[in-house]
Amino acid sequence: MAALTFTVLVSVIGGALQDVALLPWVALALMSVADLVLSPRRVGPLRSELPPEVFVGESFTLRLMDDPKGVAQQMRFDWPEGLSGPAEVDLDPMQDRADITVRAKRRGVWTLPYVWFIWPSRLRLFEFVPKRALGAEIRVVPNIRAIQSGALTTTVVSTLFGMKENRAIGDGSEFHQLRDFVQGMDVKSIDWKRSARKRSLVAKELRAERNHHVILAIDNGFLMREEIGGLPKIDHAVTAALAVAWAASIGGDLVGHYAYDVRPRSFAKPEPGRAAFVRLRSWAAELDYVSRETNHTLALTELNARTPKRSLIVIFTDFVDTTSAELMIENIGILSKRHLIIFVAIRDPDIEGIVDQPPDDLSGVATLVAANQSIAERRLVLERLNRLGVTVIDAKPAQVTGRLISAYLDIKDRELI
Repeated sequence: MAALTFTVLVSVIGGALQDVALLPWVALALMSVADLVLSPRRVGPLRSELPPEVFVGESFTLRLMDDPKGVAQQMRFDWPEGLSGPAEVDLDPMQDRADITVRAKRRGVWTLPYVWFIWPSRLRLFEFVPKRALGAEIRVVPNIRAIQSGALTTTVVSTLFGMKENRAIGDGSEFHQLRDFVQGMDVKSIDWKRSARKRSLVAKELRAERNHHVILAIDNGFLMREEIGGLPKIDHAVTAALAVAWAASIGGDLVGHYAYDVRPRSFAKPEPGRAAFVRLRSWAAELDYVSRETNHTLALTELNARTPKRSLIVIFTDFVDTTSAELMIENIGILSKRHLIIFVAIRDPDIEGIVDQPPDDLSGVATLVAANQSIAERRLVLERLNRLGVTVIDAKPAQVTGRLISAYLDIKDRELI
């Protein structure tokens, strides 16, 4: 700027000063060459440390190492769609590593191919921004933290077995064994024909029926891509589906899964044991994020045709208003005539937050009216489903898994399937 100002003044004044007008530019050129010669222009090889996989919705630490001390002052990142982190990170000149906190936002395998280093030249005439290959890769998988912690297993085992097996005989509906009748047992449990044959009182011991079919039907249409709590609805649904699949496998039931959007995409018949859970987890990890509209009529008709045996069907989906939900309600009603249905919808806490806040202007009033109308229409649809005998779970993301497990255990306890 000083050289430019000097040149302009000399041009205006004229005279003998015009002979030295180029001197500032020559000096600036010499300084630039000296600055480039004296300044470090390279960073060393870069290594990264990160976990091989992480649960969606959780954060992890990306550690970058081997940048020479005192060279780079900042790092700049271009994060892929499935990861979220700081755009720039300031580096400590006394450290040869940097720890960056990254959040996993989408399932899939995500790669961070490059990192940009930033530092000024010695005389601060230039800024170096070299790109270095990184090639860091991480796999983001469905969240099974509740299962890994063991809390879910403890809850299900204590509820289904710790309580049920200690109940008075006669609580279940499936024959378990015969045993001698003793004082204190329910008289209704006596098998009179076998007692007459044996000439002593014999009681039937019953237990809860097992080997029920549980189908997890996940809507993968564009409405399920809406982000709530920092994650798409489909990921909240997958987390809850895996939790109830684990509970069902512990409870001795058979678990299958079904995905659909504009048409049916995949169906796996119910299978027993934890092998079904492993299969379900692998399938859920590969569910794509699509932008297609959901066709409930085709999807639920196909599901009804594929499940001739009475089953517990858990439907994870959502809707916008009563008009768009009309065909969904109609087809769920048809499905509920043969099967037991749990309808799972994920509530948006931001809309409820709008209703709780008084508006500041006319725009806020319009937003408040729209939010109230959305909540009212949502409540109307859920009430219609309730009248059809459908168990409805409409909860915030953090509450969906717990309420779904409770509903499943209650159904098992009451033997409704």
